[in-house]
Amino acid sequence: MKTMELVFLLIFFPVTLSVKHSLKFFFTISSGVKNFPDFVVVGLVDEVPMGYCDSISNTPEAKQDWSQKMIEDDPQHLEWYTQECLLNQFNHRVQIDILKQQLNQTEGVHIFQRMNGCEWDDETGEVNGFIQFGYDGEDFIAFDLKTLTWIAPKPQAVITKHKRDRDRALNERWKNFLTQQCPELVKRYMDLGKSSLLRTGRII
Repeated sequence: MKTMELVFLLIFFPVTLSVKHSLKFFFTISSGVKNFPDFVVVGLVDEVPMGYCDSISNTPEAKQDWSQKMIEDDPQHLEWYTQECLLNQFNHRVQIDILKQQLNQTEGVHIFQRMNGCEWDDETGEVNGFIQFGYDGEDFIAFDLKTLTWIAPKPQAVITKHKRDRDRALNERWKNFLTQQCPELVKRYMDLGKSSLLRTGRII
């Protein structure tokens, strides 16, 4: 009897599988680390590395055939990644220098990291965006997409939070990237690399 009930439910109330696909960028700026690029950024689609850039080459490098095809088909895409690689090097070097001064750190190895990106649900169309910063292995500050303000989990980050909260124009640009540009990039990458990217997702 229970088997018949289950069959009935599956026929008339089919289970919907909802898969979330993601695009994430990991930025790392280091100070005091020898024999290693002081700036590295890696891009991942569904946790698969698709691109890389560092402060030695300053040139984005595709890690998959499908990400290479996207660059070849759209030269402006390569130009955008190149500009992002160069601009973020400068911005994050400034940031790590400011933090070292605020925390009175003149020597030693220090690491400043950023992760940003989005998740797109291919069934519901729901989009979640995120930006998180870390310093020396600990959470430093994170973006609240709903309020367009920043969350500071540590007292040392409060100064940075207030500064970023005041920059409404930049926060609006972040919102646009996380909710509009980023999901569109995910869809384009999925179209090009679906044969290798499709994976079992979370059931909602």
